[in-house]
Amino acid sequence: MEQIIHVQNLKKSYKKRKTKEVIQAVKGISFSVRRGEILGLLGPNGAGKSTTIKMICGLVKPDSGIIQINGINNQEKRLKALRHISAVLEGNRNLYWRLTVRENLEYFAGNRGFSRKAVTEQVDELLDEFQLKGKEKELVNRLSRGMQQKLAIAVAMLADSEVILLDEPTLGLDVETSYEVRELLRKVANEHQRTIIISSHDMDVIQDICERTVIINNGEIVTNDKVENLLKLFDVRAYSLTLGNLLSDNQQTLLKKKFAIYQYTPDTYQSKLEVELAKSEEIYELFDILKLARTPVEAIDRKTVNFEQVFLKIVKGEQQNEKLKSS
Repeated sequence: MEQIIHVQNLKKSYKKRKTKEVIQAVKGISFSVRRGEILGLLGPNGAGKSTTIKMICGLVKPDSGIIQINGINNQEKRLKALRHISAVLEGNRNLYWRLTVRENLEYFAGNRGFSRKAVTEQVDELLDEFQLKGKEKELVNRLSRGMQQKLAIAVAMLADSEVILLDEPTLGLDVETSYEVRELLRKVANEHQRTIIISSHDMDVIQDICERTVIINNGEIVTNDKVENLLKLFDVRAYSLTLGNLLSDNQQTLLKKKFAIYQYTPDTYQSKLEVELAKSEEIYELFDILKLARTPVEAIDRKTVNFEQVFLKIVKGEQQNEKLKSS
């Protein structure tokens, strides 16, 4: 599939004001985004993710490296390249709060060179599609956060940009509105054929709608893979057991020697034991330890990994260990 964003060997350093110490925020990052893809761009605070986003959007100039948007170098032909990308910033900072919903759409269309008359039909369609028709004369500062987020995405759509970059699109939203925004983003990608890059700390959103994720840490890319593949990579054989009795000191000692990760919560009637197994056959060794004191097992459940756990493991540098285990 055709690449619409291409980032190659991107670097950026800053000097601290007081000490003049040079900090390498981004250390040679390279990745591409395919047309029509929903990509998660992730990283912990201070990892270099925000600097990377600002460079892609033309807000920060890189020290070196190449950024191409739809084949156009955004340093050599900045304005021409940036016509192909719109950003929806965290906190809905790309809206004018003292304008109405319709006025915002018309105003930002005007900034892109479209007359009010030329976009009237498209504005009406977006108001309907984003369920904002009943609020079109409402001032933005009186809207709920969910409505503001929908409007911010509609504004980005009106610009006809092929790429939409969203910073924390579900921050502060209730569960129902968060799901509404996710459905809208799927529709934007699938029906409107837009490319979406999402930066978010909401791992449920990333797992739900992103096909692939690029994770940045310490200014470098630590993984670039499909969400599905990463979930499989970290799908450790984890079990939660409810026991009908306490474990003996000897059993606890054996568990500690055998299993790198386990958690025991003692209780006279229903103790809890959680264990991660490196290999599926280790389940027999677990039961051999329980059998020593004839500890009754009241229930056993397989724990499933979620993307938040995957993200934390990757950031902590456990990805390579998992690859070695699986090879």
